Amino acid sequence: MRQRTYLDWNATTPLRPEARAAMIAAMDVAGNPSSVHGEGRAAKALVERARAQVAAACGAEGADVVFVSSATEGCAMMLSGRGLSCAPVEHEAVTAWCDPSLSVDTSGAVRAGDPARAAVQLANSETGVVQDLPAGLAFCDATQGFGKLPFAFEWTGAEAAVISAHKFGGPKGIAAVLLRRGVEVPAMIRGGGQEMGRRSGTENIIGIAGMGAAAEAAARDLADGVWDGVAELRNILETALASGEKDTIFVGNAGARLPNTSCIVSPGWKGETQVMQMDLAGFAVSAGSACSSGKVRASKVLQAMGHDDTAAASAIRVSLGPQTTREEIERFAETWLTQERKYRTKAA
Repeated sequence: MRQRTYLDWNATTPLRPEARAAMIAAMDVAGNPSSVHGEGRAAKALVERARAQVAAACGAEGADVVFVSSATEGCAMMLSGRGLSCAPVEHEAVTAWCDPSLSVDTSGAVRAGDPARAAVQLANSETGVVQDLPAGLAFCDATQGFGKLPFAFEWTGAEAAVISAHKFGGPKGIAAVLLRRGVEVPAMIRGGGQEMGRRSGTENIIGIAGMGAAAEAAARDLADGVWDGVAELRNILETALASGEKDTIFVGNAGARLPNTSCIVSPGWKGETQVMQMDLAGFAVSAGSACSSGKVRASKVLQAMGHDDTAAASAIRVSLGPQTTREEIERFAETWLTQERKYRTKAA
């Protein structure tokens, strides 16, 4: 069987052992967090412990942490009906609710205009470009940046932000909205009034426990410099790939990026073709946001940054993690360069 190498960490991450252990322990807690008896209080304690873990990891001790099912739900909760503006480089969970009229320069930097009426991401999932967040921002999608970059919600001054557990080693199906205390949010899901009245429904205590443990571990990894080593591997990868065709583009590499992300453009060699060829060779990479997988189209993110349609349709995203090895990076580079030469020979 061909050895597999996972290089799609921005789509989702492997479950951390700390999260797995917390989830297994939570499975044995029978109570409903809304019940007042001992079993209910035990379940409630798990939820509140995780809430405190997430708040501490995000620098949000003075904010409300509201658990939701996904970052997409969190974006809908915070953006629906607010009439905010955003840039076209935002994730579709944001552009679905905002006017994508904010301008973007060729480096991927967003000009927010009036921050109090704007939604700006912490980092882009496709390119890894990191934004310099303006003060007084209405909303920040911190999904890709949290755990990889220093981030404190209190420092941003934003009204709200969202993070998703499966992007930093937690389980899928659980996320959190960070909400400045005193900001009112109409509940989209009404009922029993759970989550401080912001999101009704019995809490997913297994997922919440896993998210809390993962957030704590992610903050510890960041403080220990784990992602500095990942950035070194990313740079080794790009140096190796740059030895191929001179037209190869590494999007956003002139500015601040996520330490693990490389958006590679080989003009004319379609991104979906590259993804399939790498998959057959044993490497998992993507041609853009995982939420848009299966849709054959040019990247709207790259188009917004000024790349033409050919380049925007010829990009792949390679995203690494702490478990990625140099040997894996070198094998990927060798395979990609071989396939690139084959493509150029046929196209000549």
